[in-house]
Amino acid sequence: MKDDEPVKIAIYDMDRTVTVRGTYTPFLLHVAWRMAPWRLIFAPLVPFAMLAYILRLIPRSRLKEINQHLMIGGRVSRAALAPHIESYADHVMAHNIRRDALERIAHDRAEGYRLVLATASYRLYVEAIARRTGFDDVIATDHLGQDVEYVRAKIAGENCYDAAKLAMIRSWMAGQGIERDHAHIRAYSDHVSDAPMLEFADEPYAANPHPPLAAMAKERGWGRFDWS
Repeated sequence: MKDDEPVKIAIYDMDRTVTVRGTYTPFLLHVAWRMAPWRLIFAPLVPFAMLAYILRLIPRSRLKEINQHLMIGGRVSRAALAPHIESYADHVMAHNIRRDALERIAHDRAEGYRLVLATASYRLYVEAIARRTGFDDVIATDHLGQDVEYVRAKIAGENCYDAAKLAMIRSWMAGQGIERDHAHIRAYSDHVSDAPMLEFADEPYAANPHPPLAAMAKERGWGRFDWS
């Protein structure tokens, strides 16, 4: 690439954009079943945490922490988790991936785009999925103490969602030495919460959009994909 050419970046949301369904709760259940099946007795408490979130008694980030604490535990060895993270990523690739999305990812790569997976899901398991789907970089929700040998049920910094996701994308770009006016960005998402990211992009795409995003995309003239 010549120095005067823009850096080409393609940013994808993950859940329901690249995957068919959400990945977070299935990940918790996958790990609980394999590491500590007795924790499944706490599963009936998960809807109560969700109700607290719906009633705005707790933020989305706290909801995730509570569910992780219930289903996996407050402090779990990374080494013990590792094989279950890999088996979960294999399961996602076999049963919860949009093949048309993989084709679009390959298309962007062929056009010279740097592929970034930006998601509110935890880096803990997202990186394993990103490796299998061909992404170069991951921007995701982190756990407190990424450098320690155990995983705590505590989020470090922001939950990578809505405006916080855009802030994390900007921070990542700054860390990579990429100036916004020297980048050409494609962005893909299924959900209106990613409107800040889509508005930031040069080429915003509503991918498998739910109705509010479909309406927004139509109003603003954004591209649209309906992947199988």
